Parts: sequence; structure tokens; C-alpha cells
Amino acid sequence: MRAVCWHGKHNIQVDTVPDPQILNPRDAIVRVALTCICGSDLHLYNGYIPSMKDGDILGHEFVGEVVEIGSGVSGVARGDRVVVPFPIACGDCWYCKQEMYSLCDNSNPNSWAMEKMYGDTGAGIFGYSHLYGGYSGGQAEYVRVPFADVGLKKIPDQLDWEQVIFLTDIFPTAYQAAEQCGIREGDTVAVWGCGPVGLLALKSARLLGAHKVVGIDRFPKRLELAARECQAEVINYEETDVVETLHNMTGGRGPDACIDAVGMEAQGTGIEAAYDNVKQTLKIENDRPMALRQLIKACRKGGTISIPGVYSGFVDKMPMGAVFAKGLTLRTGQTHVQKYVPPLMRLVERGAIDTTFIITHRLPLEDAPMGYRIFDHKEEGCIKIVMNPLAASQATH
Repeated sequence: MRAVCWHGKHNIQVDTVPDPQILNPRDAIVRVALTCICGSDLHLYNGYIPSMKDGDILGHEFVGEVVEIGSGVSGVARGDRVVVPFPIACGDCWYCKQEMYSLCDNSNPNSWAMEKMYGDTGAGIFGYSHLYGGYSGGQAEYVRVPFADVGLKKIPDQLDWEQVIFLTDIFPTAYQAAEQCGIREGDTVAVWGCGPVGLLALKSARLLGAHKVVGIDRFPKRLELAARECQAEVINYEETDVVETLHNMTGGRGPDACIDAVGMEAQGTGIEAAYDNVKQTLKIENDRPMALRQLIKACRKGGTISIPGVYSGFVDKMPMGAVFAKGLTLRTGQTHVQKYVPPLMRLVERGAIDTTFIITHRLPLEDAPMGYRIFDHKEEGCIKIVMNPLAASQATH
């Protein structure tokens, strides 16, 4: 089959690789209908996530059709159209029983490495380094899905692939980030980053009752989309002081909740941005936390900081004194996608939200290297790329 493979920093190729096989009775094989390049895939592309190996198959956002099941799978059958949540979860451990699927104790075969680095383990993730299990990803024609009865969610017949593709990751991620804010009637929620997760976080905050949402970015097209599709007030951080502007917009108090949809590759201006860029380049700091520092300063006293953006390790110059003095609540973590797919699928079914407005590029799988470059450089107004490997898949499997 054909698959998008990692061969080093900025070196993505589409290779011919062996088809996946059933390895465990609880496995299923899914033929991929649509797959996406996620913002967090760019962290792999840019070489910021450790433990990648030459030839690793990328991708953790994909939907498709079940073509083979193991003897222990009973919840899905061949021919079922399914959404595949990006965390791999056993369904049996204490964390899965609490619906904290991304913290599964049993799905990461390299848990020792994560325990050594972070003090505890987390779930395996498709196509996201050997730290997260070394699983082959979904930017391919076929994927092996472990714990299929937990990790596959059936798609209603009336919904097409594009309507559900973002249920694999970014819509639940955005929704969880907004839900973590504990939004109350009349609240203002500010979102740093108007990429795919940020835009859907603005939408989700609206769905959860926010009175005012504010989108912060530097790309005019993204800010236009936030204003038009999410009814957000917008701030271009290259043109104004973000913290001062937010305080002016909220009567001097600051937003009730702030969402960091940027993460470890934040851009910025001035000496602070240069400081983080140099430290990350020299590998004496893992992540560039410019946006996160700004969130902490901007949020009102007693407010909530929600962090769906990915961070990988150690950051510098964090204003922990402000977190303490202002009594802020920090909420973060990988998304428990399996928990959110059913209710969010119902929202899509009844037309309460249409997430397809973020799609700017539709590409064949073979164009993945170009897609990564376009997305990384934010060329052509790129916000979200979806790739369709299905035609090639039918010809080769």
C-alpha cells in the first residue's frame, strides 16, 4: 500500500510499504477514505517530537471502512463506515472506565519511555512517535486499529466523510478545550490561534454559551474566517498589544477563560520571541511558550486557562507567580476523543454545527509532501488539508 512516511526533519515521502495485518483478536483493519494533516503533525515535520524513526507512517486523523476484523471484535463488522479517535484505548483500565481514554494505562507499549520522561504514561497515538507507542498512522491506504471495539465509532448513513473527518481529533479537542473553561452565561472566551482547533474552539465556546468570543492570530484570512464563521471579535497580535486590548474589551477585567490553541511553536514579536526561538533552536528549551505567557497575563483573576495546544517538554520564563497570585485554574491534556464522538456526532447530524468550513485544500495522498510544506508555511491561505487515498487503495489492495 501507499503511505506517508517520515524520513527526518522536513523530509516527508509517500512510500510503498507492507499492508497492515491483524496482530491481535481485538484488531481491525480500516481502509482509509479521508485523512488530514494536523497542526501537531507539523511538530513531527519540524523535528520537535523525540523518538521518531526513519520510515514511520504519519497521521492520526482518519476515517474509513472496516475491511477486516479479529476474532475478538464484536462491535463493528466488515463494511461499517467508522470514525477512528486518535488515542488508542483499551476500554478496560481504570482511566478508560472514567472515560479518560487518552490516559489509558494499557495501549502504549513504550510506556517506560514516557514514565521516564514525564513520570507516568499515556495512551498510544496513531502515527505520533515511539514515545506514544510507535503505531503506524492513518496517512495511508490501510491502518491496523487495536482495541477496535473501543476505537471505532460507526458513522450514520446520511453523513458523508467530510462531515465527520474532524471528529477524529480537532473537533473533540476544540470542544474539550472549551468545556474545560466551565463557561457560564455572559462569559468572554479568548482563543489564541485561529487555525483548525482555534476556529472550532471559538465555535464550541459559542455552543457552550459564551457571550463573547475573541480570536487572536496574525494571518488576515484566518481572522476573517473567525469573524465571519464564528462571530468572533478578532485581534491581530502583530498590530496591537494583545493583553491591553483584551482588558479594554472586557472593562479592564480580562477574559473569563483563555484557550491556548497554539502550543509549542508559538510565534511572537520582539525580544521575547527572539529569546524563545534561540533557546529552542539550541535545544535548551523544548517549547516556545509565548502565547501561553500572554494567556496567563490576560486572563482575569480567578479565570481558567485551557491548553489544547501540544507541548512536549520544558519551557522557560513561565510567570508562575501570576498563576498563583491571580488564582488561575489550568486545564490541559490530550483529548478523550472516544467520550466526545457520540454527542458531537449528534450535533453534526442535526446540523447544529458544520465543521467543513475550515477545509481549504483537498489533495491526493501522493501530494502529501507538498501539503506539509504548504501547511507549515501557511501558504495559499492554508487552514486545513484533507487527503483522499481511496482510489489508489482500491487499485492496490
